[in-house]
Amino acid sequence: MSKLEPGQRMTVEWRGRPVWIINRTPEMIERTEGFDGSRLSDPESQEPQQPGYISGPLRSIRPEIGVLIGICTHLGCSPLFRPEPDAVDMDNWPGGFFCPCHGSFFDLAGRVFRNVPAPTNLEVPPYRFETDDIIIIGEDEETA
Repeated sequence: MSKLEPGQRMTVEWRGRPVWIINRTPEMIERTEGFDGSRLSDPESQEPQQPGYISGPLRSIRPEIGVLIGICTHLGCSPLFRPEPDAVDMDNWPGGFFCPCHGSFFDLAGRVFRNVPAPTNLEVPPYRFETDDIIIIGEDEETA
């Protein structure tokens, strides 16, 4: 991750699926944490789309690093990364992901908006930090 600049996303593969690693800026973190949860379908991530140790509005171990499986939970398309506020045609867009196949929206933590085809938040795979610059996808502290 040492080459991943703040505000950027990189894609790696795990089990044949794209996994996004997002280096969130302080502004991205603030927009995500302060976003109106009533506009989200599952703002508290009650559906089991993430390991048990992932919680809070950012759905990550470290606030600045997001790890998400880059497949829409509707029909398996790959959403587009649109991190800038108002980058898509939606009122008060906080930045996040837009699935062009059927119009689902997700915030920068992968939480799905209400009234879109995607039924659940983007999945968070098991992961752990081996060092500050190395993430191991598919393992967590318990299985390492």
